[in-house]
Amino acid sequence: MALRTALTDRLGLELPIVQAPMASVSTPALAAAVSEAGGLGSLGSAQLDAAALRRQIDEVKAATAKPFNVNFFCHERPQDDPARAAAFRARLAGFYADEHLEGVPDPGEAFLPFDEERLAVVLETRPAVVSFHFGPPRRDWLEAIRQAGCLVLASATTVEEARRLEAAGVEVVIAQGWEAGGHRGTFHTPFEQAQVGTMALVPQVVDAVSCPVIAAGGIGDGRGVAAALTLGAEAAQLGTSFVLAEESAAPELYRAALAEAAETGTRVTRLFTGRPARALVARYVADMAPHETEVPDYPLPTPMVRPLTQAGLKRGVPDFHPLWSGQAVRLARAEPAAAILARLAREAEAALHRR
Repeated sequence: MALRTALTDRLGLELPIVQAPMASVSTPALAAAVSEAGGLGSLGSAQLDAAALRRQIDEVKAATAKPFNVNFFCHERPQDDPARAAAFRARLAGFYADEHLEGVPDPGEAFLPFDEERLAVVLETRPAVVSFHFGPPRRDWLEAIRQAGCLVLASATTVEEARRLEAAGVEVVIAQGWEAGGHRGTFHTPFEQAQVGTMALVPQVVDAVSCPVIAAGGIGDGRGVAAALTLGAEAAQLGTSFVLAEESAAPELYRAALAEAAETGTRVTRLFTGRPARALVARYVADMAPHETEVPDYPLPTPMVRPLTQAGLKRGVPDFHPLWSGQAVRLARAEPAAAILARLAREAEAALHRR
């Protein structure tokens, strides 16, 4: 009973635990397994077109009747800057030569912002939860999603962003601390000012908004879940822990890198997509660190780097892979998703009981 919150009651969840949506790592099998085990499973849908999105939602629904989350990005379309693209291409040329690859591809939009086609799929399929990163969608789209019966979540990295989300009609705010792996959800506050840790951010967001808050960032076990609830959050969102789940799509080299990583081994970098994201530091991130400011706007660098990632996968080395990871990486365990949920619940209940 200690793990029940108003949010779990609203969604019919057994546990206040959200599996973070992770594009290219989250799978329908992972989302379904987390939801079946009592948490909220999530699909990372930023790279999916409407047809693929519908297929994945249908797969989850075929595997579970329980609630799950579908996540989208809400970013501005990038400004093409040929000079910056040329400079970045020149920086990548040496890596391409090392990997015996042909010329660096042109920049492109591998991640598309939420649009009318995917809105239509959401309104047709009506997942229980729809979440957004990089700000809220258009107000009329958000209202249409709410009218369809979907609970709307969105990420904030500062109190001001949380207030803006609530004012826009978002029903649950995900307070994403600086420790979180993957892309920063910053959308209004200048990035340099949006580096607030989870322990500091969550209670301030709880005090600033009237809607429920989900804590995210640096939460890797049940003690972190208990801490999030104690700070006033109604659930905790974990990402890195679920990269190692049996059902995730993470390749073996990614799993091995996480298993060997330390809390000091991550860095926030723009080098993969053009937008700040926390990842483990492998060769590409380390060597290119002095050139962070030369990266084209999000998400234009993605197709320029992708052939290097694929070459590394073929060789079985993580040098060019986006090894998204939070700072609680040492707490991650390689287990089936259901076992991860059960362990988190035991640990959280024990932590709350001790208090």
